[in-house]
Amino acid sequence: MRYPASEKAEIIELVEQSHLPAKRTLDKLGVPRATFYRWYDRYRAGGLEALADHRSRPDRVWNRIPDDVRGQIIGLALELPELSPRELAVRFTDERKYFVSEASVYRLLKAHDLITSPAYVVIKAANEFKDKTTAINQLWQTDFTYLKITGWGWYYLSTVLDDFSRYIVAWRLGPTMCASDVTATLDQALAASGLDHINGKQRPRLLSDNGSSYVADDLAKWLESKGMQHVRGAPYHPQTQGKIERWHQTLKNRILLENYYLPGDLERQVGAFVEHYNHDRYHESIDNLTPADVYFGRSETILAERQRIKRDTIANRRLQHRLQAA
Repeated sequence: MRYPASEKAEIIELVEQSHLPAKRTLDKLGVPRATFYRWYDRYRAGGLEALADHRSRPDRVWNRIPDDVRGQIIGLALELPELSPRELAVRFTDERKYFVSEASVYRLLKAHDLITSPAYVVIKAANEFKDKTTAINQLWQTDFTYLKITGWGWYYLSTVLDDFSRYIVAWRLGPTMCASDVTATLDQALAASGLDHINGKQRPRLLSDNGSSYVADDLAKWLESKGMQHVRGAPYHPQTQGKIERWHQTLKNRILLENYYLPGDLERQVGAFVEHYNHDRYHESIDNLTPADVYFGRSETILAERQRIKRDTIANRRLQHRLQAA
């Protein structure tokens, strides 16, 4: 089976970030180890473009990014070193109204030795949920993850994530992970989404794993009273809840760089990262939009504006080339 370069890069990211041994991760993905390591060597040597089966022809002279724009890209990369080439390309296009591709940004940063290896590991779900959502609030994913507070022990983060947009609808941090913690988080989600006081409107389905708090009778009764259906993933198959699993690990990669000594300190950090995740962080899987862009219906307008910027940028480059050649 042939994979496009973007899927090869995603598989490499999965294996790099997996907490499982590489062999087990690759077995789950159905990718031979020899094939993977061949991709990996090419990726480390030449980045995303090196993963393509057929190299594209060299850029035409007319489409070269002007030197002043290249300088602006380098400046933005130095200002925001935490952004990947993909995120930098999207941020630059949105803010400077000048289109640059991810590949161009990668090559530019590589030439200036600004590409760094991952400083942490994460895993992304290997398989997709079979019944894909087509709009917000059709399906909510929920799960717990644990975070340690020095001197206090483990605290548990309960999150409700909208499957279609990846928007964090609600979250709650506490010392327990009982059915009451789940219903409290869902109450917050219903209130935040405005679905708590709307009668006659279909409520989201809830997707969870088979943890004790999710199979409890109290939760089943609560969901029935709210008119919400409950879907549980297959045992030992966390990929079903892949989006919320990825959220947990993205969160931990950022906030666990520090130690916390009070629950309030951890809660403030979680809140700040949720705000960043929802409103500032570009997600490749949703066309490099933020979850808030999708959840609040801004996606079509933003994507149309990006296409306009791309057309105008390319037309301007072509015109400048013709004027210089005249």
